[in-house]
Parts: sequence; C-alpha cells; structure tokens
Amino acid sequence: MGNALTQKILITFGFLFAYRVLAYIPVPGVDLEVIKSFFEQNSNNALGLANMFSGNAISRMSIISLGIMPYITSAIVMELLAATFPTLSQMKKERDGMQKYMQIIRYGTIFVTVVQAIGVSMGLAAMKGTAGQSAVMIDTTTFTVLAVFSMLTGTMLLMWFGEQITQKGIGNGISLIIFAGIVSGIPTAISNTVKAVNSGTMDFLVVLAILAIMIATILVIIYIELGERRIPISYSRKTIMQNQHKRVMNYIPVRVNLSGVIPPIFASAVLMFPLTLLQTSTNEYLLKIADILHPGGLVYNGVMFLLIIFFSFFYASIAFNAKDIADNLKRQGGFIPGVRPGEQTANFLNTVASNLTVWGSLYLAIISTVPFILINKMGASFYFGGTAVLIVVQVALDTMRKIEAQRTMAQYETLGHIGL
Repeated sequence: MGNALTQKILITFGFLFAYRVLAYIPVPGVDLEVIKSFFEQNSNNALGLANMFSGNAISRMSIISLGIMPYITSAIVMELLAATFPTLSQMKKERDGMQKYMQIIRYGTIFVTVVQAIGVSMGLAAMKGTAGQSAVMIDTTTFTVLAVFSMLTGTMLLMWFGEQITQKGIGNGISLIIFAGIVSGIPTAISNTVKAVNSGTMDFLVVLAILAIMIATILVIIYIELGERRIPISYSRKTIMQNQHKRVMNYIPVRVNLSGVIPPIFASAVLMFPLTLLQTSTNEYLLKIADILHPGGLVYNGVMFLLIIFFSFFYASIAFNAKDIADNLKRQGGFIPGVRPGEQTANFLNTVASNLTVWGSLYLAIISTVPFILINKMGASFYFGGTAVLIVVQVALDTMRKIEAQRTMAQYETLGHIGL
C-alpha cells in the first residue's frame, strides 16, 4: 500500500508537471512581446486575476490561457440546473446517470471555451503594441480559427488532467491544477517586489505590512478551516454490544466552512467570464463597464462578496445532506440526546448547518475581499487576494488529509496481513 501511495503522488506530480509545460506553449500567430508589454500594464486588474488562476499562461498567450475556468463555469450552471430540476438531481444519484451528467458538463465546457476563445482572439486582433504593431502576425480569420482550436485543446487537456488526478492520484484534480497555477506565480511576485524595493518604487515598510496581512490571512484560514461543531451521539446498548470490537464514532463533526473552497472559485469564475471579454473589447462603453468592475474597486468586491455568500449557502445545502445522515444514524441505532430519531434529527442537523454556514459564508466573503483591498491600496506590483491564499491553504490541507488517510489505510492493511 505504501508503494501505491507513492505511485499516486508520482502520478499527481506527473500531470501537474505536464500542466506547467503546456503553460509555455503559445497560440500560433501571436507577437509575444506585445502581449508581455500589455500584461505588464495590467498586472493587478481583471486580467491579472485571470492570469493568476491560469498560472501566468495568459501573459504567455499559451494554449491553456483559458485555464480550467470554462469547466468550472459549466459545472456551476449544471449544479444550478440540478438544484432547479429534480430530473437532473436524480441523475446525479445514479451511477449511469452520473456519467451522463459529467458528459453534459464536458459539452458545456466546449461551448464556454469556444465562446471565450473567440472573444479573446478578437480582442488580440484589435490589440496594438507601444509602437503601433499588431499583437497578431497573421490574418484575423486564420488566427481566430487557430486560437479557438488551440485553446479548446488546451482546456480539454486540463479537464482530462484533473479527472485523471482525482481518479488515479491524490486529492481533487481541478483544485490541484488551480493550486499549481497560483503557486507557480509566487517566485515572479517575490522577484518583482524585490526589484520594486531596490529601485525605490516601493517602501520596505509597505512590504512588511503586506507580509503581515498575508501571514494573518493564512493563520485565520487555518484556524477556521480546522474548526468544527461536534454533535454528540448516543447508541443503544444492543448496538454497543454488536460493535464492541469496533470503534463507533460518538459525535457528528460539522465543519464551520461546509462548502470548502468552492464558493470563491465559483464566484471568481462567474466574474472572470464577462470581465475577460470586456477587457479585450474596443467598445468604449464596454470598457467603461470593465473599469467599474475593476478588481479592487467597490463594485467588484461588493459583487464578489454577495456571490460568495450565495454559493456558500447553495453548495453547503448540496454537500451536507441532513436527511441522509439522520437516516443512516437511525439504521445504526444511534441518536442525538434530546432529539427524536428521523425527521426531528434531520431538522436539528439542518439548523446547526445553517447557523454555521452564516458564519462560514461571512468568513469566506471577508477573507476573499478584504486582504486584496488592503494590499491593492498599498500599491503591490502583483495580484494578491484572499481567494488565492484560501485556495492554496485549503487545497494543501485537503491533500494532506487524503495522504494521511491513505497512510492510515496502509497501516490497517499491514496489521491485517500479519494477523493482528
């Protein structure tokens, strides 16, 4: 089993390495110097945000410039539809139905990718460098066709990488791809900050203040993410006698943040889709809307705040099924002291989960917006938001838990083989 764990870790690293290689393969027909100079001027706006999630692939105009966000956007739409239409919800619960459900998400990913790729290619065709040179070195029609097929291939490869990591590696593949993209930008951010301090454009005290905000953000995230409400459970004497040689859990752990890292990712995906298209437009009215929705601005962060709260409640209702927990508890002969088994237990669990989600959603919304506002006001030369730190810390904690679970399973299997 130890070898199996090592193999899973190597598979995960292999796919993440392949992801980073793809980030350096540009779309045919673009002038990379024009793209580079453009992104140097837009490092801390909507394009900087999108560039961070793509692992700096957009600033290189890579074939994976759109990243995994089209897949996430498609998954959001399907989750909303499943919550609205009972047929889709039932489809998710069946094995064959789940395969069809995932296939619909894949087709949706293709549609979103094509729409975004056309928008990006049109924006690139209209982009000019500082000397007036075009960002596209071939005719517009040919470039659009090449760009759409290249970006579609890149996004579908990333989607496949994510699925393979989830099935054969360690952790959630999609989350790990986003994690790798964010972490890959850390050396560049450090380098830019050092250059800014050396050139005198940024004060060293400001750098210390930014570091203090980052450390405080990380500590708050770790503290909240490890927090949980433990609901005590009692078992009948018959159940205890039947399981006297087994460990019976005597509480139900309910996390403060039931929805995990999903709400900030969903909210970012929902905002980035229109922002990426608006930013590449040449229409003055659309550019004004893009300026109003500029990351760091009041409107952008206000919308982000509300979207995170909405997705927190929405996803928590899916992730925490009180009725299933109550039914399983009843079948096992367990009950919550002072609460009747069955429907009353489900209602009690729903109340606890709802109360925790109120605080969990506020925590996610604040941690995803406030640090970025503070650091943006300090004039940081890179995009930094609580969302990025939240994703990195949560994915790291989740992956560590899964590795630890694999190691525990290996120890139990080893003891079983030697007859203990």
